[in-house]
Amino acid sequence: MILVTGATGFIGTHLVARLAALGRSVRCLVRRKVALPDGVEAVYADLAAGSSLDDALRGVNTVIHLAGVTKALSAADYYKGNARATENLLRALQGRPVRLVHVSSLAAIGPSPDGAPVPEDAEPHPLTNYGRSKLEAEVLVRRLFPQAVIVRPPVVYGPRDTDVFQLLKSISKGLVLEISGGERWFSAIYVADLVEGLLTAAESPQSPGRAYFLANSKPASWTELSATAARIMGRTPQVLKVSPGMAKAVAFCAELWARATRTPGIVSREKIAEAQCMCWTCDTSRAAAELGFQARTSLESGLALTLAWYKEAGWIGY
Repeated sequence: MILVTGATGFIGTHLVARLAALGRSVRCLVRRKVALPDGVEAVYADLAAGSSLDDALRGVNTVIHLAGVTKALSAADYYKGNARATENLLRALQGRPVRLVHVSSLAAIGPSPDGAPVPEDAEPHPLTNYGRSKLEAEVLVRRLFPQAVIVRPPVVYGPRDTDVFQLLKSISKGLVLEISGGERWFSAIYVADLVEGLLTAAESPQSPGRAYFLANSKPASWTELSATAARIMGRTPQVLKVSPGMAKAVAFCAELWARATRTPGIVSREKIAEAQCMCWTCDTSRAAAELGFQARTSLESGLALTLAWYKEAGWIGY
């Protein structure tokens, strides 16, 4: 039996659908009643409170821990949703013969300081409360469940994603917003590839106790992503460059609106700080060597699949 936390999120829905298609026994830890694929079991529990975890873990031999907070109204919310929730799960796992795959983030390590892809054992220097909370969760994992597999995705995109979607939606309307200061590079992975990587990490005899970056081996630039998406949609968007100061001012206003509406948004001053970094790239060679895993979907193919889904779902028109 495989337990998936964060099963109703962007990555989680793809993972659960894949496991169901493979005929695997799947249990999802959820906080409320949700629609799940046929044959998938739901257990109601709250990771942040640490409630009902024994019921969720009964008969489980693998846990894929995806649950976390990527947008929040306060710094405390990141640590509650990423570090404290993970600690509660880890304490519930004590003494159980379970394979744990803990899904962290490149943000826990931080951007490349010199332009070279960051290796798994690089000295962490997270820039934001999100990154620091994910790093704190990793420290807890290594202390309380040292044989866990830690997986750190970079930018993840694909059908049902709502973050990269914001950029693609802007391109579909004929506008690309860029922070001035030069080209910026990033690592990314298409969601279906990440799902295969998570399953590989969960099953490999070499993975316990190790950490892996799962991403396309070839980094991309934001200019390349925008141009590729525009070409697929048949658009020639206008590029509007925004100064870092203006971007931070807009982000501050977005934060005020988020607090007023009690709805966390994707735009914040911390996100602008991350966006200003020249290189968010990671080294994928360990996953290739130890797991035999390589992301197969190119940026162009992944964007084409993603945009086709957005169009069919009515999220984008082109």
